[in-house]
Amino acid sequence: MYTLEQLSDLVGGAVAQLQFPKEPSNLYAPLSYMLSIGGKRLRPLMCLAAYTLFAEREEEIDERILAPAMALEVFHSFTLIHDDIMDKADIRRGVPTVYKKWDSNIAILSGDAMSIEAYKLIAKAPAERLPAVLELFSRTASQVCEGQQYDMDFEEMERISMEDYIKMIGLKTAVLLACSAKIGAIIGGADERNANLIYDFGYKLGLAFQIQDDYLDTFGNSATFGKNIGGDITNNKKTWLLIESLNRLRKRGFEEDLKEMYSLLGLGAGFAQEKISGISALYERSGAREEAERVITHYYKEAIKAIEEIDIPDERKGPMMLLAEKMVKRNK
Repeated sequence: MYTLEQLSDLVGGAVAQLQFPKEPSNLYAPLSYMLSIGGKRLRPLMCLAAYTLFAEREEEIDERILAPAMALEVFHSFTLIHDDIMDKADIRRGVPTVYKKWDSNIAILSGDAMSIEAYKLIAKAPAERLPAVLELFSRTASQVCEGQQYDMDFEEMERISMEDYIKMIGLKTAVLLACSAKIGAIIGGADERNANLIYDFGYKLGLAFQIQDDYLDTFGNSATFGKNIGGDITNNKKTWLLIESLNRLRKRGFEEDLKEMYSLLGLGAGFAQEKISGISALYERSGAREEAERVITHYYKEAIKAIEEIDIPDERKGPMMLLAEKMVKRNK
């Protein structure tokens, strides 16, 4: 049986072997650059871990499972290229983002090319599993775009309900992790019940992961997080922390704090540090920071509950359980 470390090594080796066309270089060089700057590789790792849960002969992890796993990483990287343009993010994983290293037009087109490369890889799934895999992958790709659009729509809205926010991150982040787990399960031969349970596991874990990401953007360490701390605050992103904090201040009638929050949100680029420190303090005072920690733990436990219901021996669940723990108990 594979350990999580062995599966991680397989993913790293497969990513290193990915090859794209050489010309035109401004189209394809950003693809290799994006994959070379590292990352957690959670989606392909989730896919392989799910595969080993169900495959009768898990030692045979060959191109039929590695290629679809790589498709998930390539597709995820494509979304990051476009996200960074929309978020005006200068740094990704400690280095310049694609649009900063080249320009926005090149980044848009390279992202498009990257999504096509993902489909080339997903098509290498076992023929008997390909219809189900392709249908799930395509549906998920559409959902991720829907989530990104909701995220952009939220930027123009003063009030966002927490229900709407959870729906957005479910589409933007959680469905791709869920899809990754379910694709591995499908290729591994899981029945419908178990495949749906592993999807639910990935989805709930994805919610915990995204809220943790929001949390680390404000309360993390830039050196380990790989992005500038406070980027969401300076861009007035509607994050879990902002929505929760505003809701709490309104419900409790903390008018002065609420007035301060809106005043800080209105500050321009020249007041970034004042804005970050002020809003961070309001997250603390409102109780939003503490509540975020509780909610992350809640979704993590819901994910574990789903995997515990899967009809396979508990000892086979070890790598997936360890992966879940690493995803939530992280500092980057």
